[in-house]
Amino acid sequence: MSDDPIAISPPVPILRIFSVEKALEFYVGYLGFAVAWEHRFEPGMPLYMQVERGAAVLHLSEHHGDGTPGTACFVPIRGIEAFHAELAAKDYPFARPGIEDAPWGSRTLTVGDPFGNHLRFDEAR
Repeated sequence: MSDDPIAISPPVPILRIFSVEKALEFYVGYLGFAVAWEHRFEPGMPLYMQVERGAAVLHLSEHHGDGTPGTACFVPIRGIEAFHAELAAKDYPFARPGIEDAPWGSRTLTVGDPFGNHLRFDEAR
């Protein structure tokens, strides 16, 4: 146990989205995340929400200045073969990711969201 009085938690990436419907279709319908909460300052304002699956937490934001399209997120995973099979079984016409052997010795499955962001699911060997 450390004597450091400061406890830093894992960071939560903020990914920019431009359509709530497309974000829900991809993150909830395709990847299997669940919406933990949503926030708007008032009706008609941009949405900010948190999605979760297991220990993975992502913030999705319609707010200008929150994230940049093209962001890459490294997501450690256990059970990459089962995850791949789960995705392959879904009728999602915009992605058919495969598993690749990474040069650093792990296996990765990279999938791009509808907004240009990339999630790199990585299973260490």
